[in-house]
Amino acid sequence: MIVLIVLISVGSGVIYDMYKKHLEFKHRMQNNNSDANKHLAEVSAQVQALKERVQTLETIVTDSSFDVKQEINKL
Repeated sequence: MIVLIVLISVGSGVIYDMYKKHLEFKHRMQNNNSDANKHLAEVSAQVQALKERVQTLETIVTDSSFDVKQEINKL
């Protein structure tokens, strides 16, 4: 009978520790997901800014090349 009581108490202690570890792991994973989402938002904003810059550069390059072609044709 005493052996059974000891086994139950040790088993419940082990299960409780495993549950605590599981909750800690779950909490860390949520924090990691939050950090990953923040990083993704930053990267998306940077990509959008770069797209806008590329569009501006394309406009400048195409306008300048068109002007240069017209000047060459005038000569």
